[in-house]
Amino acid sequence: MKISEDFFLKDIISIDQFDKRSVEKVFATAAKIKKTPVKKLLKILSGKVIALLFFEPSTRTFSSHSAAAKRLGAQTIEHQNPMQTSSVVKGETIEDTMKIIEQYSDAIVIRHPMIGTAEKAANVVDIPVINAGDGAGEHPTQALLDAFTIYERFGTLDNLTGLFCGDFRYGRALRSLLKLFSMYKNNTFYLLSPEELRLTEEDFRLYKNKGLNLIEINSEKEIPSYCHFWYWTRIQKERFKADKSKKILMPILSPELLEKKGNKKMIVMHVLPRIDEVDKRIDKDPRCIFLTTQAKNGMFIRMALFSLILGDRR
Repeated sequence: MKISEDFFLKDIISIDQFDKRSVEKVFATAAKIKKTPVKKLLKILSGKVIALLFFEPSTRTFSSHSAAAKRLGAQTIEHQNPMQTSSVVKGETIEDTMKIIEQYSDAIVIRHPMIGTAEKAANVVDIPVINAGDGAGEHPTQALLDAFTIYERFGTLDNLTGLFCGDFRYGRALRSLLKLFSMYKNNTFYLLSPEELRLTEEDFRLYKNKGLNLIEINSEKEIPSYCHFWYWTRIQKERFKADKSKKILMPILSPELLEKKGNKKMIVMHVLPRIDEVDKRIDKDPRCIFLTTQAKNGMFIRMALFSLILGDRR
C-alpha cells in the first residue's frame, strides 16, 4: 500500500511504498523530534505497545526500535531469536505467531531471514507491520535513516556523487537505499565490489531505468576524489549456502585510502556490523560517522515512523 504522506496505521514493508513527499515527511518529523524536549516526546505513544520479533540477530536495528518506542512513551514486547524462545520452536507457523502477538500489541516490527516474510506477516494481521529486514530482500527503515543522514549533511538528495562498496548481491540495506535515491535527480554512484557480489544484471538495469547513473568500477584506483559520501558494507556471509565467502576479497576501507581518494567535505558511512573490511584506525577520522551520527539517526527515524503510524492523527 502506498504511503502518499498518510502513514496512520499503515505497514512499512518496502521503499516502493514511498514517494518524495512521504520521504520528506519522515525527515521533517525526525528533525522535529530531535529538537523536542524529552517530557513532550514521552506523551506521544503513551499507552501503546510495540512488539519486536527478530528472527535474525541484530544490534542497531533492534536496539534503536526498542529505544525509539520507549522514548515516545510506548512499552515493548521483545523476542530476540523466536526460533528458540517462542512457540515457533514447537512448530508454530509465522502466521499463527503474528496473530497471537497482534492480540497484545499496537504494531509489530519483524526481522526474518526469508524474503517476503514481512509482507506475509502484514497480510494476516490488522495492525501495522514494519519490515526490519527480510533476508536478502529489503530494509526500508535503514534506507530512510541513511538517506536522512546524507540529507542532514548536504541539504539535498539530488545532484550527489557517492561510492557504494561491498555486497550488492545480498545487501538488502544497500539495494533499498538505491531504490530511495532513484526518486531523486542527477545522482551518480560508483559501485565497487568483488565480481561475485555485484548487482545482478536485472537489478542494474532496474536502477538505471529509474534514473540513477551507476558506474561499476573494478578497483580502489578508480574511486573519484569528489564523492559526497562513501558507503561501505560487509559480505553477507549468512546468505551463502556454504562458506564460499572466505575466498572473496573485499576492498579495505583504511586511513590510507581515505587520505588518497577522499576529500575534506565527504562523510563515510557503513551499515554495520563491520568485520574485516574496515580498518579500525579510521574511527579517529571525523568524517567517519557510522558509529555516531548514522547510528543515532536510526533511533530518530524510527521514532518518526512510530509517531506517524501510531500517534495522534490530528
